Amino acid sequence: MADHRVAVVVEDDTDIRFLISAVLEQSGFEVHEAAAGPEGVEAVRTHEPLLTTLDVSMPGFDGYEAARRIREFSDTYIVMITARAEEIDSLQGVQAGADEYVTKPFRPRDLRATITAMLERPRNPAAG
Repeated sequence: MADHRVAVVVEDDTDIRFLISAVLEQSGFEVHEAAAGPEGVEAVRTHEPLLTTLDVSMPGFDGYEAARRIREFSDTYIVMITARAEEIDSLQGVQAGADEYVTKPFRPRDLRATITAMLERPRNPAAG
């Protein structure tokens, strides 16, 4: 796993996409970016990342749909990073295939800690 530290960041807000990418790069990831759902799904297909972050509200189709499509071919860890903070939103994220759900605004250090903890958990993509 340490040999394949690739991440895909799917976020339509340029500043937030840059921040998430910087956090991941500082954590040792090679980062690929996309600004919309369809591009993000294709980036996951192309780069086969260990980790994918998804915004919920973005062009093309939302993060829930992106997660569902990604789960059809990938067991990448998925972290939804979104301003949607209602319980139903995080539930929909998990049902779509997300491993973690982080609300905006977030602290970069907290995001890094969440990702580190998630990556240390045993991976069982068939569970759920």
